[in-house]
Amino acid sequence: MTVYDQLRQREAEGNPIKVGVIGAGQMGRGMVAQISTIPGMIVTAISDLNIDAANKAKEAFNKAAAKKVDILTSQDFKDVVNCDDVEIVVEATGVPEVGAKVCLECLLAHKNIVLLNVEIDITIGSIMHKLFKSAGLVYTGSEGDEPAETVKLYEFAKSMGMEVLVAGKGKNNKLKVHANPDTAREEAEGKNMNPHMLAAFQDGTKTMAEMNLLSNAIGFKPDVAGMHGIAGDLDSTVEQLKTKEEGGVLNNYECVEYVDGLAPGVFVIVKGQNDGVKEELNYLMKKGDRDRHILYRPFHLASLETPITVAKAAMNKDHSIVPLGAPVSDTVAFTKKAIKKGERIDGIGGYCVRGLLETHEACLEGKHIPIGLIAGNTIAKEDIPADSYLTYDNTEVDTSTTVYKLRKLQDEFIG
Repeated sequence: MTVYDQLRQREAEGNPIKVGVIGAGQMGRGMVAQISTIPGMIVTAISDLNIDAANKAKEAFNKAAAKKVDILTSQDFKDVVNCDDVEIVVEATGVPEVGAKVCLECLLAHKNIVLLNVEIDITIGSIMHKLFKSAGLVYTGSEGDEPAETVKLYEFAKSMGMEVLVAGKGKNNKLKVHANPDTAREEAEGKNMNPHMLAAFQDGTKTMAEMNLLSNAIGFKPDVAGMHGIAGDLDSTVEQLKTKEEGGVLNNYECVEYVDGLAPGVFVIVKGQNDGVKEELNYLMKKGDRDRHILYRPFHLASLETPITVAKAAMNKDHSIVPLGAPVSDTVAFTKKAIKKGERIDGIGGYCVRGLLETHEACLEGKHIPIGLIAGNTIAKEDIPADSYLTYDNTEVDTSTTVYKLRKLQDEFIG
């Protein structure tokens, strides 16, 4: 039975999946609107620090839904997690500290969780997945976001026995590594976005985090710190993402990458596993005689696809994207500007740091700080130049945060 068939059956039985939503910003709002017309699924609770946003999402749901629902709205996420009318929680805040607390609250309440919060997943996903699995619960990232959609292509190819050389995504906007909320404000207001969120897209942090999540899920690593970030179309991407010995830019295969020019899609570059498959690929792909091809999905629908993950998790105890085990890569904090000794350092989408993807080994060796830990009262111990790493030697991290404590547990018990 397909997921759609299962949803229709839940609808016919009058037993819809009851979804609680944490965060009614752009992503959460879009997902609530999408669920309003999906059979066999309803939203029963919404929380946001901005109660007006939660109430607007509630109103939008009931305006579109065939049957009105008495939706709980609150500024406190605990009210949603612990609501008897919620069987699965979607975390859509994008804030690591909030995500850490929501994950713990869901564990205590014995509720499955779907994350639209890549930032927390790349910081403590390894230990959270293990804890949820041990409790018989589902912890999963969301379909519709680039990492899960790339995993689909990767598994599609691997299920046919193909060799996957590179996996990645198109970048939606030009990289502006020193972007901050002030430089992003005008565009953000025109798009009805939070300036901090847009700055995190522009400075590359979101792209690094998304490919970090993909890396942790399939075992591929960034070829260089920050990835190559080439520009190209489908054909030139295949040519450029070869090894240097073959005339490309890569040092090694089995890497994650992003490409300026392929947005809003995701891709994998594959080779057929034997001569018969290679011949058939050349015939079917209509690109001439090649030893590799690009499989490309030209879109991702972000939070509009999240309900598919919700349905899989609630009905089948299935996931869309989870870590393999210990982290494969980390997105670490890299300065956007010179920081003075004693200065408080803000986090993702702020004025001080951006994310840079590197291997987990490089993170440990350099004492680099995962960007998801930059929260609370994080202070510079010394003057730190622009365009350099934050380290545990030059930065005093706020050790009182929930996300820091969980990361330390992950480091100790998982690696």
